Amino acid sequence: MLWLYLHFPHLLLDHIRRSRENQGALAIVEGSGQKVIQACPEARAQGVRAGMRLKTAISLVPGLGMVRADHQQQARILEDQARWLYRYAAHIVLVPPDGLLAEVGSLQRLYGGMQAVWQTVEQGLHERQLNAWIAIGHTPLSARLIARTGKGECTADKGHILRALGQMSLLAAEFEDKTRTRLQRIGLNTLGEVLALPSNELARRLSPETLAYVQKIQGNRADPKTPWHPPHYFRQQIDFAQEVEQSQGLLFPLQRILSELEEDLCWRQQDTDSLLLVLQHRHEEPTRLRVRTSGPEHRSETFLNLIRLRLEQQPLRAPVISLVLTVRRFLGREAGAGRDLLGETQDLNEAWHTLISRLQARLGEAALQQLSPQADHRPERAWSASEVLRRPDTRLPDYTQLPRRPLWLLKGPQPLTAAPCRWFSGPERISGGWWDGQRVHRDYYIAQLESGQLAWVFRDVRDGWFVHGWFG
Repeated sequence: MLWLYLHFPHLLLDHIRRSRENQGALAIVEGSGQKVIQACPEARAQGVRAGMRLKTAISLVPGLGMVRADHQQQARILEDQARWLYRYAAHIVLVPPDGLLAEVGSLQRLYGGMQAVWQTVEQGLHERQLNAWIAIGHTPLSARLIARTGKGECTADKGHILRALGQMSLLAAEFEDKTRTRLQRIGLNTLGEVLALPSNELARRLSPETLAYVQKIQGNRADPKTPWHPPHYFRQQIDFAQEVEQSQGLLFPLQRILSELEEDLCWRQQDTDSLLLVLQHRHEEPTRLRVRTSGPEHRSETFLNLIRLRLEQQPLRAPVISLVLTVRRFLGREAGAGRDLLGETQDLNEAWHTLISRLQARLGEAALQQLSPQADHRPERAWSASEVLRRPDTRLPDYTQLPRRPLWLLKGPQPLTAAPCRWFSGPERISGGWWDGQRVHRDYYIAQLESGQLAWVFRDVRDGWFVHGWFG
């Protein structure tokens, strides 16, 4: 088997930087906040170094951005990278806090060789603006050790891999301090010298734990790895080095997250119609924005426009320190019916969804309704307002078989003071309502009133003439 290992030397730093529109000096500080543990190129150019006291770093760069290291946050970011790598390899293993392991031997035929696998991973890292040291090994441990030295090469040659391991110092091979001291006392200073010892000498000079470790590097002892599988939801979080006070400042990082959501949905071959955006504040309860579309959607541009409209309607009530975007509802993707093979005709369903989604984001979900027919002969009860359909009904009835009706129907019949002066059609008798105590018995006509208006009128057998609608 062949294993590919990705070591992220600055994972948290890269995660913060790729979500910042202004690439100023930035440093990651340890949990106690006393020491710098990672510094970006801009900060290093001004003298900030890992291991430096924070006070010294601030004196060198007064405007230094700072983010405190958080183990839970790093674990979440590592899982985000595993979700991305899972698109290319099925057997993924998380190696906290900064490593990913993937079995790639079985992928060579799929990608057309190990060079193609390597280039695919490198291209993905470049697109995600992440720095990683990559290495290939015949065992998980050998791939990990070579990657962490930063000297990995795209080769599956076992001899070459063994030579790279052999040149490694005992410190780089990650032996414990006690074991390293014992090996150095007997004149062993590199991993190659340790691996050259006969197996009986290794067993005599090393503890059982160290012997097992060496055998796992060589591949002489089983080293099973439990594969990681992505969760059945999408979740991305962005943490800001400085508080964001205006909603406009959220759009740049949101654009990156939504692009990754679009890639994830395309990989899944699914869509969604519901996004949850949570804005975290330092001294306030989180702001929760539920963004809905009128139908299945996957385009990042559409999601961003809807979120922008929501943020315009609901300004920030407090500065934002982080944001979380979650999608838990996935829908099967349907092929657009309005495009030809060249994609040159407009998809009417897509246009409908876009229009309705924007109107709902601007006006509110409850502000938009559509008329739906009801099974009732009485005109004032033959329709109702209902939720907007996810897909417009393109099946048109045969209007030639239906009675003529006005587009302007009054809420209720209005009495006429005088009978119409001219008649154009009728009568159309409507009788019903006996089942609910609101019985009607009417003869409808299209007629012209004395004022010249064309009206839909009826004569009630008991109460006289009424107008119920107007024709244009």
